[in-house]
Amino acid sequence: MTTPTRIVLADDHPIVLAGLRNLITAQRDFELVGDASSGTAALRLIREKRPDVAVVDISMPELNGILLARRLADELPSVRVMVLTFHEDRAYLKQALDAGARGYVLKRSAAENLIHAIRAVMTGGLYVDPTIANRVFDSAPQRGPRDPGSIRMSELTERETEVLKLVALGFTSKEISRRLDVGVKSVETYKARGSEKLGLRTRAQLVRYAAAQGWLADI
Repeated sequence: MTTPTRIVLADDHPIVLAGLRNLITAQRDFELVGDASSGTAALRLIREKRPDVAVVDISMPELNGILLARRLADELPSVRVMVLTFHEDRAYLKQALDAGARGYVLKRSAAENLIHAIRAVMTGGLYVDPTIANRVFDSAPQRGPRDPGSIRMSELTERETEVLKLVALGFTSKEISRRLDVGVKSVETYKARGSEKLGLRTRAQLVRYAAAQGWLADI
């Protein structure tokens, strides 16, 4: 029998929290192991329960979702943090990704997207709400000495493209190595070469580029 995905929910809005509970408990392969209505209570609960996934509101009192994600990335990196939010601008998304969040889901589309998002994150992916990926990224070209938007895809080799796509989706070098049947060192080389060609230095920059290219649509 497959072990259910253990989930903690955290949101300071009772109605939203009740709706999230209903979404999670309706899934046979999910197990809700606790919920909280503040950031500090969520941190204590997650430390105690060690869930697979923590779905947290970005604007909770005492400890917001960004700070909570950062704390968990340091203390419990095995917990996959997903941010739930009303905010649709890229500044909040960038903060969440930089803090180590693996998912960014809008509250207004949670009923349609949250379950799929959790499953995508559990299989090693990175989930960005389609509204953000399709609207915000496409309208916000990168700027800088090496504008990724000006780099032709043809400058990347096929293998570099494959590796960067998987990195953007949240796969580790070992996981990519197994999927592509190449050595871990080769994966790191493809990643470094591709990132250098595109002028990308951080994971958040790579995710933004991947969204603009439509790579995240395959999650």
